[in-house]
Amino acid sequence: MDDFVLARVVHVLGVVLWIGGVAFVTLVLLPALRRQLQAGQNVENPAVLFERLEGRFAWQARLTTLLTGASGLYMLYVLDAWDRYGDPGQWWLWAMTVIWLIFTLMLFVFEPLFLHRWFEARARDKPASTMALIQRLHWVLLTASLITVAGAVAGSHGG
Repeated sequence: MDDFVLARVVHVLGVVLWIGGVAFVTLVLLPALRRQLQAGQNVENPAVLFERLEGRFAWQARLTTLLTGASGLYMLYVLDAWDRYGDPGQWWLWAMTVIWLIFTLMLFVFEPLFLHRWFEARARDKPASTMALIQRLHWVLLTASLITVAGAVAGSHGG
């Protein structure tokens, strides 16, 4: 297997694990925790439980975003494909870059610097509205990510 094929494999596997994890959090974990909160079940605060569970996923997301970014950069370099950013038909390349940048900033900068503390403080005072806000933000990120994946698959295969 040559280096470019390996980079593409790493890139696709990284996206599958990363965006698949976002889909699980958005479609399964957050709705289950919100239902638990709405039902008034006497268990751990769902916002605290979410933070603990998502914290486990954060390490996978950090690793896969790094691998995805590095492999994508390598493929751009090998193909000398920088001019594709100027082609409107290659919009998905910009979309991939922007989605990657948003998640990278969230995981490596915003979350450690202030989001973690903000979430904990807000969740103590307003657990239901905090969980609703987090779920809406995850829906936005998942939707944008899936549109980007669909555009990248179609665009890289001549669509």
